[in-house]
Amino acid sequence: MPDRGVDRDLADPQTPLHPVHRLRHLSVTAVVGLFTAYSYVATVLVVAWYLRRGSADLSVGGSLRWAALSYMPWLAVAGLTWAVIRRTGAGWRAIGLLAAVMLVAVPLIAAMNARTDISFLNHAGEGGEWSARTIDRLPVVLLLYTAVVAVGLAAAYWRRARDARDRIAVLTRALTEARTLEPEQTQRLLVSTGRARTSVAVGDIEWLASAGNYLVVNWDGKEGLIRDTLQALEARLDPRLFTRSHRSSLINLARVRQVQPLADGAWRLTMNSGAELVVSRTYRDAVLKKLGRKLT
Repeated sequence: MPDRGVDRDLADPQTPLHPVHRLRHLSVTAVVGLFTAYSYVATVLVVAWYLRRGSADLSVGGSLRWAALSYMPWLAVAGLTWAVIRRTGAGWRAIGLLAAVMLVAVPLIAAMNARTDISFLNHAGEGGEWSARTIDRLPVVLLLYTAVVAVGLAAAYWRRARDARDRIAVLTRALTEARTLEPEQTQRLLVSTGRARTSVAVGDIEWLASAGNYLVVNWDGKEGLIRDTLQALEARLDPRLFTRSHRSSLINLARVRQVQPLADGAWRLTMNSGAELVVSRTYRDAVLKKLGRKLT
């Protein structure tokens, strides 16, 4: 069933959304950005508080600047991580690229943090102290880098799950609307079934598939042939009921009993007769586009 928090058009347009519902309407990228900003500000405040407690000579402003400079590189790391994941997906390719970046980013950030520490401690900054501080920083920087990547991957999987849920909600509404339509009972097809010919009401057809110069017509668990092209027949059928599920097939939305999302983003449609049809990701998006639906 559609999620009322996602399907804004099901609610009264005059009724303001609950703050939690407003959060659900934010894009995943916006949520990731807000979480990153919150994490940075909270970390800076907490670290500044500990720095202030550890050094009575350090001012409040100085402790805030020290913490802000120390953790500023992580904003760039978070942005880069999200950009890589959006570009390549949350798979092994993204993990490999981010692992390669780690070999450069972790030592660089550790060295930058060591330099910041020396600067605020007013030390001479001898090479030996800088190297020692850089090495001391490495475990924490590595841990933080791993955490940033893990959060990015989790957000990407959440985005994928949310998109899949929203698409299913959109299709579910379209199927519900299709079932309420009154098909033209006068529109019938003369279908060849062996040596006999049967008149089939268009509204009873579940799906049609191309077979050379013919079309295979499936209705109520039966099938037959008509001599026609899929493109020509599609132009004569109600577009609110019939839509492409594949380059060579049409389905009757009113005859879909169940929709199941597959791991690769495709859909498995179970028809009233029990027949199962798979709609690829390409045609899944085409179906939504034809239905005139936009995902939030």
